[in-house]
Amino acid sequence: MTGKPYNTNGPLYRKGVLVLRKCQNCNMPFSWSKVYKAFLGLVYKPVKCDNCGVVHKLTFEGRLIFVSLTGLPMLLFVIFFSPFNNLFATLGVGLVILSIGSLFVPYLVKFKVA
Repeated sequence: MTGKPYNTNGPLYRKGVLVLRKCQNCNMPFSWSKVYKAFLGLVYKPVKCDNCGVVHKLTFEGRLIFVSLTGLPMLLFVIFFSPFNNLFATLGVGLVILSIGSLFVPYLVKFKVA
């Protein structure tokens, strides 16, 4: 998929924390949904660039970021900080915490070329 280069003046390209990751070969950003789908399931899937076809794998640091944004906050809430006496309410809020944390994962994980 070739074409015009992306405009790098937009808000997603400014220096900061919430920036979508780019291909290390052609510098084209990955889509949010493509990175998010790489985390669904029990095994992390590699992300393939649509432009040049280079495959990127999740780094160990990226896996730690994923766990620290999803599972860890949920477990801490469910085990230690739950104000509810009802198991279903506790698990429901825990799942909401997991879902919210997972929305930030595509912006913060790190990839390396396979």
